Formats: sequence, C-alpha cells, structure tokens
Amino acid sequence: MFPAKKIDHGPTMSYLPRVMRRAGGAIVGLASLAIAALTPMPALAQAADEDMWPGIRKDLYAARDIAEEDGAVVLEAPVRADDAALVPITLRVPASVAETAKSLALVIEKNPMPVAATFTFGPAAGSGERVIETRVRVDMYSNIRAVLETSDGKLHMATKYVKAAGGCSAPALKDQEQALAELGKMKLRMREGQQSPLMQEAQVMIRHPNYSGMQMNQLTGLYIPAKYIQSMEVRRGKDVVFEMEGGISLSENPNLRFTYGSGLDNEISVVAKDTSGATYTIRQSPKGS
Repeated sequence: MFPAKKIDHGPTMSYLPRVMRRAGGAIVGLASLAIAALTPMPALAQAADEDMWPGIRKDLYAARDIAEEDGAVVLEAPVRADDAALVPITLRVPASVAETAKSLALVIEKNPMPVAATFTFGPAAGSGERVIETRVRVDMYSNIRAVLETSDGKLHMATKYVKAAGGCSAPALKDQEQALAELGKMKLRMREGQQSPLMQEAQVMIRHPNYSGMQMNQLTGLYIPAKYIQSMEVRRGKDVVFEMEGGISLSENPNLRFTYGSGLDNEISVVAKDTSGATYTIRQSPKGS
C-alpha cells in the first residue's frame, strides 16, 4: 500500500464513530439497539414522527449555513424501496463543482447510526462529473440527505424522502457460518468501452455481512454483534480517489460504483477495513494497459 497523503476529513468524519441516534437529547449507541425490540409501540411511533435533522445537523455542522437544492450535489433514491435492506442510492457532483468538492456525507435521518458514509475526495477523483452509487439500509420512513462540502468551506445539500422500514434489522441473506466463510472476498470491475476522456468508471464489491447489531441469529435467538466495513481507501496509481468511512447503514456485501479521473497510471487499488481490524485488498489495471 502506498504511503497515504494526509487529507483533511472535516467535521463529518469525527462524528461518524460516536453518534448514533439522538432521541430527547440523548445519544443512543450500538449497545442499546436491541432495546428497540422491547420499546412500546407509542414510543416507536413518536420516534417515527420526530424531526431528527436539527440535532444531527448541529452535531455535524454546528451553526454553519447549508445551501439546499442548489444543484451542487444531486441525490437519486426511490420514493418507495422494494427492499429496505438494499435501497439504491446515487450521488452526483456536477463537473462544474467537481474540482472544488472536498467531501460528501450521506445521512439517513431515522437510522440508528445516521451517517451512512462519508467520502473525502483526493486528487484522483477527477474534474468531470463525480458519481458514486451504493446500496443502504433504511430503518423507517426517513429523509436521506447528501451534504457536500467544497474547498471554500461552503455546504450544499440535496434531500429525498424514502418510504422503507426494517432495513437495519432485516435478517442476513446468508447464515452466519456461510457469511463468515466468504468474508472479505472482493471483486473489482473496470468499465470497458467508450468513456469520457476526463473520467473513468469502476465498481468494487466486498463479501461482508456488515452486521448492524440489530439482526438476530435465527438459530440461537441472540443478536449478532455489530461488525461492518468502517473504512475504505480507493487509489488510482499512487493518488487517492476517495477515502470512505462507513457505518451500519451500508447494505450487506457493500457495493460501490464510482467515477475517477483518467491518468497515466490507471491501476485501481482498494483497501477496506472492518470493525474487527481485518483488512481486505484488491488491485486491478484496465485491460490493454
């Protein structure tokens, strides 16, 4: 792995490990997620109706101004998800903004860990339109927000309301033994054919259950401890495309499709780490290079 250039992650990164859900001014951690199963229905209904954004915004950005729906960032999400555990999300930063884009946070307001992921861009992110596609879990009907920070310190936000519920506690697709046997297997696909002279496209897939801490082992009846991909670094050659910090809101078997700037060395390398400390790596060059 090449020596990493220090990148300023901004306030969103320090928020991710410590903030879960704000309810009545209290911060609830992953260790308390199982209590939700015992919570009376009126309390759950109140949580569903509560506006979580003011508290989340204060923790993330203090009193900083946020420009809403100004076109600096575009968020695509279904109005009603077919599967709450696999909700497709597309984030776009137009070419006119790309060179000043510093970081991009994906926030799912009503999830136990609201910050699904934060992407901090590096020099290989490119000057054309930046696109990131992934899949997330949605725990209850919620606003999903994409917040872009530019190099001048300004914040820009796009919001979509998504109707989905139960994604964070949905049973894993495979039993625990099988999931752990395939843990860490990675695929990296690089798009072939016509692409922009400025930008290329790749897709990384990781076999990982991304346990949320809210899923139950169907055999033992016990909750499966949280274990998820918490960081990922993508490089083109020696240069960083983006660094990601993730949480329990990323779906099982994380899957990211992304664009990056063309360069002399277009080899893509990916290093991912999960909360157990395990590291997974893959690298690949375009065909014919």
